[in-house]
Amino acid sequence: MVDATAPSENNTLLRHAATTGDATTAIALPVSRDVLSAYGKFTSIYAPAQSPEWVSTWIDANKPDAMLATLSTNGRPVLSVALEVGREGPFRIARFLGGKHANGNFPASDKNWLVAANAQDIGVLVRAIGKARPDIDLVAFDRLIGDFKGLPNPLLKLPSAQSPNVALAVDLDGGFEQVLTRTSGKKKRKRHRSQERKYEAVGGARRIMATTTAEANAMLDAFYAMKEQRFGAMGITDVFADASVRSFFRKLFVDALAREDRAFVLHGLEVGGKYRAVTGSSRAGNRLVCEFGAIADDELAYASPGEYLFFDNIAEASDQGFDIYDFSVGDEPYKRQWCDLEIQHADVLVPLTTKGRLYALGLRSLSRVKATVKNNDRLWALIKRLRSVLRGKPAATAAEED
Repeated sequence: MVDATAPSENNTLLRHAATTGDATTAIALPVSRDVLSAYGKFTSIYAPAQSPEWVSTWIDANKPDAMLATLSTNGRPVLSVALEVGREGPFRIARFLGGKHANGNFPASDKNWLVAANAQDIGVLVRAIGKARPDIDLVAFDRLIGDFKGLPNPLLKLPSAQSPNVALAVDLDGGFEQVLTRTSGKKKRKRHRSQERKYEAVGGARRIMATTTAEANAMLDAFYAMKEQRFGAMGITDVFADASVRSFFRKLFVDALAREDRAFVLHGLEVGGKYRAVTGSSRAGNRLVCEFGAIADDELAYASPGEYLFFDNIAEASDQGFDIYDFSVGDEPYKRQWCDLEIQHADVLVPLTTKGRLYALGLRSLSRVKATVKNNDRLWALIKRLRSVLRGKPAATAAEED
């Protein structure tokens, strides 16, 4: 995306926007330094996973086959979507940068244009993607949030289906005391004090927000170790195991330290000189979103350090004026203890080829099966137990993590 007041020399995106006149047109380009620079200068709103920081850092760490599709109208760019193209079996699919780590997605958009956006506009964008990359079978806009900062998601002008995984959140209206009133607050306060006494017996607890590179790296080191242990016990793939993914999050959160208005923050609960729980969050408009979290499965696990850290995180989010504390995707009992909001994300699948239409049909069917399973508590519990047994691992109890 581009700043329409910037010089137009040697800037493909700006030249394209300037020549559209009153027409609505789109262009899709492979990612380059100039394209990323233009994207970063665009005056727009976007969800954390579509921020210039996320986009450029993911590209640096993962070196994906990335592209940027930009829609322009009335001589100005109004929408830009950063995608990575990858193979899924015999199919080539374009998705948001970040894969399963990108949730609550909302593309970089001109907020003044959003109220007038329509399906025809988005169709122009998708056709530009297909024209630039005829090898792409399917464009998948996954886990779209319905609105951001009160504005509608333009990609949902296209036909969509509910994502199988719900996102749970806490309504912070009225402040933290009101939150406690709505969610068994007396019991929560009593338990919080009890946990604090247990931590004091082994050296005391400190809740730390990372403000230095050393603190951020230490928290992420602890987080990755916790995840590796926990996912292994649950018998599922560790989505944070890949070195490029770890490098991405390390750079994302470390680089954020230098910004006055940080979009990404790390919190850790240190007990007895060791991190027992870690969360990584993004600031998304009126929401504080917990992008990930983990607890140490050690001698203090019985004292629920994750629960303790979430209590303080939610209290601080309320004090800082956020309207919503968003636990992000995933339905777990520890989230239900707090949450009074269910956020339903949506998926938009746009086939570009005959193969893509077949794959979209399969993905939609799989999504419906997942939703059916996860909405049946007994069946979902059975599936998790079977998964652990098949991987030769003991069934894990519900974790205080995502």
